[in-house]
Amino acid sequence: MKLLAFAASNSRKSINKKLATYAAGLLEGADVEVVDLNDFETPLFSVDREAESGHPELAKAFLQKIADSDAVIVSFAEHNGSYSAAYKNLFDWCSRIQPKVFHDKPLVFLATSPGARGGATVLAAATGSAPFFAGHVKAHLSIPSFYENFDLERGVLKHEELNGKLVEAVAALQQREPAAA
Repeated sequence: MKLLAFAASNSRKSINKKLATYAAGLLEGADVEVVDLNDFETPLFSVDREAESGHPELAKAFLQKIADSDAVIVSFAEHNGSYSAAYKNLFDWCSRIQPKVFHDKPLVFLATSPGARGGATVLAAATGSAPFFAGHVKAHLSIPSFYENFDLERGVLKHEELNGKLVEAVAALQQREPAAA
């Protein structure tokens, strides 16, 4: 299985990238590619800019990464209860190029933050909207209080119950859909 993982954040020290990377490593036998949104920085989306300049090559390249994968793990940073500006902008460009941004891929959506809610608000928004963009969310999980629950030195989730839920979430990417009757 070719697995794409990324944090919906452009922070160079992203805790969501740490979580996405760790989660991707839990899928045994997967060919994992972890990408950084900083490598896909695009101009601020506007319909005027789109009409004048077309679609950015980096947005096309990001869409191709999704298309070339078998499954995707995204860990969402929450900025004021919503998506990070970097992710939202790239996603807006991608949706103008290909409305089926997620290319009918199975997805695991995660979120974390230093706070007790762990990015739950943005995670709910992402999970709720994914089907409109041809995304099949197999599992979603919020990890609260990142710095208390994640061992930065070893790069692992140290909270046993949360780790078990994360293992189950990632394993859902390998589950086959039941055959239609």
